Amino acid sequence: MGLLIIDQEKCKKDGICTKECPMAIIRLQEPEGYPELIPGAEPFCIQCGHCVAVCPHGALSHAQVPVENCPPIDKDFSISEEQAVQFLRSRRSIRFFKDRPVEKERIQELIEVARYAPTASNAQVVEWLVFTDRAKIKKLAGLAVDWMRSVLQINPLPAQATYLPMIVGAWDAGYDVVLREAPALIVASAPKSDLNGLVDVTLALSYLELAAVAKGLGTCWAGLVQGAILSSQPLKNALGLPEGHTHHYPMMLGYPKPKYFRLPERRVPKITWG
Repeated sequence: MGLLIIDQEKCKKDGICTKECPMAIIRLQEPEGYPELIPGAEPFCIQCGHCVAVCPHGALSHAQVPVENCPPIDKDFSISEEQAVQFLRSRRSIRFFKDRPVEKERIQELIEVARYAPTASNAQVVEWLVFTDRAKIKKLAGLAVDWMRSVLQINPLPAQATYLPMIVGAWDAGYDVVLREAPALIVASAPKSDLNGLVDVTLALSYLELAAVAKGLGTCWAGLVQGAILSSQPLKNALGLPEGHTHHYPMMLGYPKPKYFRLPERRVPKITWG
């Protein structure tokens, strides 16, 4: 059996799937036949499922993306432009969390949503590390602070990070401004072989943080830890990143303490039209 499965009773032979295939490897059999893969083209299929999704008749299935696993789009769930803008503008970086653990089931659900984020060539190679042990998360923050101390020993006033003394000082005073005592830490990563790995990781985390809002959760990109991961071998070891995963970024997760009632303004975009 090939990759494409055609329900001949439903297929209208309209060629919509042939036009949509991003790899241009689907054709109609002649004359006026059913869709089929071009001979020898199977290795070039990226299993994106566009052929399944674009057929208005539900006539096409894919061996790796079966139509029964691809639910129809429910128009009742569509949101207006105004709703979309408010939803996106109301996302906030959360730096103060309730002293409440995040259920593993909820984290699992968020990652399940994040796997639908676009990846280059539909490679889908993003992997996830999840930490919910508060002591472990505290240790990771401490290792990041240790790295900051080492940087300050070399240069007490680093030009690129003048805030490091403040962060270390806050830590010594008992305040964690590195991971904000978040009840959960999620690290998305991708292998070095994925040339667009950091982009894929970023998109996956963006999906996750937007989905988190609907579950009453808040997130914050852990840039201080990311900076430390790039240079601190002890922190890398403690994280346990998969072998060869040079693309990575951590994100804090928890139930937010603050509530927001307005949409802060941002700078007017600088646009150059070509």
